[in-house]
Amino acid sequence: MSRPREIRFNAFNMASPGHTWAGLWAHPRDRAFDYNTLDYWIDLARTAERGLFDGVFIADVFGVYDVYGNSPDAALVSAAQTPDIDPTLVVPSMAHATRHIGFGVTANLTYEHPYQFARRFATLDHLTGGRVGWNVVTGYLDSGARGMGHAANRDHEARYEAAEDFLAAVYKLWEGSWEDGAARRDRDARIFTDPAKVHRIRHDGPYYQVDGIQLAEPSPQRTPVLYQAGTSGRGRLFAAKHSEGIFLNGQTRAILAEAVRAIRSAAAGFGRDPYDIRMFAGATVIVAPTRAEALDRLADYAQYVHTAGQLALLSGWTGVDLSTLDPQEAIAYVKSNAIQSTLENLTLRSTEPLKVKDLATLSATGARAPFIVGAPGEVADEIISWVRDTDVDGFNLNRLVSHETLEAFVDLVVPELQERGVYKTAYGEGTLRQKLFPGRGATLPSTHPAAAFRRSRAVAPAEPESLAVGA
Repeated sequence: MSRPREIRFNAFNMASPGHTWAGLWAHPRDRAFDYNTLDYWIDLARTAERGLFDGVFIADVFGVYDVYGNSPDAALVSAAQTPDIDPTLVVPSMAHATRHIGFGVTANLTYEHPYQFARRFATLDHLTGGRVGWNVVTGYLDSGARGMGHAANRDHEARYEAAEDFLAAVYKLWEGSWEDGAARRDRDARIFTDPAKVHRIRHDGPYYQVDGIQLAEPSPQRTPVLYQAGTSGRGRLFAAKHSEGIFLNGQTRAILAEAVRAIRSAAAGFGRDPYDIRMFAGATVIVAPTRAEALDRLADYAQYVHTAGQLALLSGWTGVDLSTLDPQEAIAYVKSNAIQSTLENLTLRSTEPLKVKDLATLSATGARAPFIVGAPGEVADEIISWVRDTDVDGFNLNRLVSHETLEAFVDLVVPELQERGVYKTAYGEGTLRQKLFPGRGATLPSTHPAAAFRRSRAVAPAEPESLAVGA
């Protein structure tokens, strides 16, 4: 009999007092009040590592949620992902306080340049010992675009075209600029770097141009682990081509299973092994020693959810101003320039009309993803069945009351899953990539499109057709 698949978890957080549930920062036991202190992040990372999680994943957004009522007020009052600090800056401290856990960092490429960005993430990979991943996003809030001096965000399709161009440039820098062994560190010869093994990168794309060598020497993984969360039609193709980890939401097993099937099939079409991608479903888990205690905890948490703040988040995610709808009205699909998959899941893929008032509750409807409440055995049963029924590899566990809900999961659910043989009892060695894909090397496999940019000393890489500018 084959061994059950090992289930994986990320602690899903944000460098803000509010994350997926607006208003919970006001709970008397919540620590997100201190989101802008290093102790908060170090304690989070240590707790997640104690639970043998694969990573601390830090979401980020560029801009404020001002679609709801055409105003940022609801988001500001409820701390709905506002204010927020730069997530890259908290990672080195967490890495220094831990040994194994990885760090997924969201960074919006729309307002970056490949040359400076490649150095920043190579630096993070060096400082973490190869434990960093990049969640590739292109942004969806017009407020962020206006803050950067643009009239509005790029069109949805154009955002992915720009992302292809950006990735082609950073792949060249990470994979093709420095050969292995270029940094000799030879004190006797007084040679730190062999110039013959360092190559100037030229990239002349429709969105980004580069002419120079990568500023940082190759890091342990060269290219960080690549995450992505796009599950619209175009987003799935992009994710299937580039990603090693994909984050999905879906309030039913059917929605999640269909998305997983589509992405794995698309990955095979790009010449990749469909299981070279780890699929993480968003999930909200409330666990206590007994079911009655878990339900009490749900009721306790639910009273702190800020309705207007939650609708402000949903308005930003969907591009629909929910303040204009009656709370009893069902949300309808409209074409938007925001996160298309979120609105599609709530409308076109939903088995029943979802009312606006229900979307702002701490519930399965409000979660837009698996919502699991119960005793440890019940929670373990649900987790295992979602994996079985949808073919996901694991879950991004949403922050509720920080760090209480994470600690409860680590103390109560992890031992239950270990006892059932579906969760690791110790970390393997190596980089984040090696932990996610046991038996692999630290760098991207040869089947990944970035590998085409690698060069030996004698032969420069050709521009791969799959990543040619304009493809």
